[in-house]
Amino acid sequence: MAGLIRVRPDADLDDVVEILERDGAVVVEDFVDQETLAGLWDDLGPYLDSQAYSDNWYDGLRTRRVSSLFARTTRLTPVVTQRLYLGAARAIMQRPIPMWIGRSRQEMIPTIQISATQLIQIHQGQGKQPLHRDDALHLRSHPGTTSRVQMMLGMSEFTADNGGTLVIPGSHHWDDERAPKAEEAIPTEMPAGSCLIWLGGVYHGGGRNVTTVPRTGMTISLDLGNLRQEENQYLAVPREKVLAYPEEVRRLLGYDRCPPGLGWVEMNDPYIMLEDEETRRAAGVDVASGTAPATVTG
Repeated sequence: MAGLIRVRPDADLDDVVEILERDGAVVVEDFVDQETLAGLWDDLGPYLDSQAYSDNWYDGLRTRRVSSLFARTTRLTPVVTQRLYLGAARAIMQRPIPMWIGRSRQEMIPTIQISATQLIQIHQGQGKQPLHRDDALHLRSHPGTTSRVQMMLGMSEFTADNGGTLVIPGSHHWDDERAPKAEEAIPTEMPAGSCLIWLGGVYHGGGRNVTTVPRTGMTISLDLGNLRQEENQYLAVPREKVLAYPEEVRRLLGYDRCPPGLGWVEMNDPYIMLEDEETRRAAGVDVASGTAPATVTG
């Protein structure tokens, strides 16, 4: 394949889903507007500037990483709810699953949740990251149903020379015995504000930066709601920071119950932990336990 397919923000959602299910990855141009991009830099740039390089070869000895993004900015709503990203994730992962409860056949639709969030800045001299599958964190086998849809927003320009994310299109269809080869991967090339979306079973990795300019990307992953989050959002994001986001994002952060019954608190939807004290008391929830840590470290 010569390169990844590129679409505009007004692309038909069904077409994007078809591309993702076939190729495993797609680039959405102008994923966010320049005002949103500038605001994210204002909020998150200082954390990158003060962050040391990673201390291991896998994360990158010439790479800076900042996590807990929803605790550090309130500007992520248009990113995580972007029509083609969230829409594709819902269409691909939130599919009915049949089950019998006694003699009643029912169909359950799982929730999805924000799993990991990170800013990743690759500096001059950083080599290629090993090609890997992110959904391997859940020790699952391939091929199979998709349990993760991930995005990488270009906070800066991505090129073949500055570390643009390497992707092997179609590799989500491979079994677990086929190893990825470097020559099979193609670099993501896109201007700042565009976004790479890919499925969790796709082999990918950060590229080599042979330029003098850092390459910065923001990644957010959406996983099925019945899996453990890669980044523990309940501990990473204080309650007051969660409340700064709309309900849809709060539920994506994990304050939601996944059918048929995962994540409840005192038999209630966990969203009740974000309600006022009177509402929580009326539901029999321990009010003291409804407060998340007040501080976060990266």
